[in-house]
Amino acid sequence: LSPDHDVILQELLADVKKHADLFLGYPVSKDFDYQELLEFLKFPMNNLGDPFVPSTYAVGSRKLEIEVVEFFARMFRAEPDNWWGYVTNGGSEGNLYGLYLARELYPKGMVYYSESTHYSVQKNLHLLNMPNITISAQQNGEIDYEDLERTIGMNRQLPVIIMANIGTTMTEARDDIRQIKTILKKLAVKHYYIHADGALSGSYSALIEPRPAFDFADGADSIAISGHKFFGSPMPCGVVVVKKSNRDRIARAVSYIGSIDTTISGSRNGHSPLFLWYAIKKLGMDGLKKRALHALDVAQYAEEQLKQVGISAWRNPNAITVNFPELDEVICKRYQLASEGGWSHII
Repeated sequence: LSPDHDVILQELLADVKKHADLFLGYPVSKDFDYQELLEFLKFPMNNLGDPFVPSTYAVGSRKLEIEVVEFFARMFRAEPDNWWGYVTNGGSEGNLYGLYLARELYPKGMVYYSESTHYSVQKNLHLLNMPNITISAQQNGEIDYEDLERTIGMNRQLPVIIMANIGTTMTEARDDIRQIKTILKKLAVKHYYIHADGALSGSYSALIEPRPAFDFADGADSIAISGHKFFGSPMPCGVVVVKKSNRDRIARAVSYIGSIDTTISGSRNGHSPLFLWYAIKKLGMDGLKKRALHALDVAQYAEEQLKQVGISAWRNPNAITVNFPELDEVICKRYQLASEGGWSHII
């Protein structure tokens, strides 16, 4: 590069370092160290196609991707012989995939999601052209179960598709999938699909007690999480885990790549599975549990310290998101605090 271009890169690096040191408002881990993997950045790693089916393109990390998906399938208590998934570009793609499967299973289904749901879900519903109804949320951000029951009851002739939040964007509220299933049983709904958006909380909810009701054993049909949040990654990524029996309904062979078309994107990042595999193997289950408990301790400490200086801070049970009345714009900008409806939060 020319000296001028080198200066541009140095200025960008200084700017990134400055802002990374200060941000508090977004659920992105920054304590990772992947220096041992730097050599892999020399190669065009692409996991195109289904990770479980060999491809004619072999420069990738398919074997490690399968291990990553299997790790989460076990953690989310999927049936031993009925799970499938892949490493996505992030939680939004995982949610898109869950809704896509639901639509293919129930083309006439109605989607229900709370007003606290991540903005990407509305975009996904628009892309998939799926009819939907927004349900009220409780004050803490959790779905209003009475409103859900009442609304489903008025449309009980239609298959039900639930978008459950396992950690809402602003307050990290978790919708209780067992309670949702109780409502469906009460209304005698036979055809339904439940997707769990666990972008933040789903990645560590299986590691804490009491264990929230969010996984396959509780009634979920698919779960999506983000990889760059609790685990940490230099690039956005995620994992979606679904029931293999449902995925088989949409698979089709593609001779060009020598694989089958089961994912949203064609070419997929082959480095992201490598980072997630490394984090899982380096930390282990015990290390991940310690990480989750440490995050909860820090959140409790932050809540207590804010209260001591007169700020009305609060958080949901077993959440690492601390909420408080929206602060001055200068402070929000400096620390990159996400704000909505008069509230800000740190994570």
